[in-house]
Amino acid sequence: MRLAVLLAAAAILAPASALAQSIAIKGSTGQIVTVTAAEVAKLPRVSFLFDAHGQKHTYEGPLLLDVLAKAGAPTGKDLHGPALANAVVVRASDGYAVVYGLAELDPGTRANRVILADKADGAALDAKDGPFKVVAEGDLRPARSARLVTSIEIVNLGSGRGTPHSHD
Repeated sequence: MRLAVLLAAAAILAPASALAQSIAIKGSTGQIVTVTAAEVAKLPRVSFLFDAHGQKHTYEGPLLLDVLAKAGAPTGKDLHGPALANAVVVRASDGYAVVYGLAELDPGTRANRVILADKADGAALDAKDGPFKVVAEGDLRPARSARLVTSIEIVNLGSGRGTPHSHD
């Protein structure tokens, strides 16, 4: 009887843990894409040292912008005009949320990188931080480094009116 209860509990928990190994991304037109940990791991990777409350760790993962591209976010030269009014809302399972401008995630706009880390110091993120953590290189304090990330949404804040600027 006890074994049957344990097996039933494992069957119930298995989908939940598989779900925790993915991230939902909502694009600016409302489409939702689920990106798995395996897909994140296959994207080009970067790493950098980040100091959080006096503890230094080397975080590794793809650029957040590369992950957002899976939901149709413009990147590189395509990131101009109305797309510059897009915000990126990162949400965590503990209720924490942070906001970035889409343009500040592009290495062509800002030298410091923002990544969706899945590793720290060469190992998978622990249960306190992972499986995904957004880390913003160059931030003086870790307030925008959201851990336990479960979803990301691209929000268009532009009115759609007006004329494009010629300097973008």
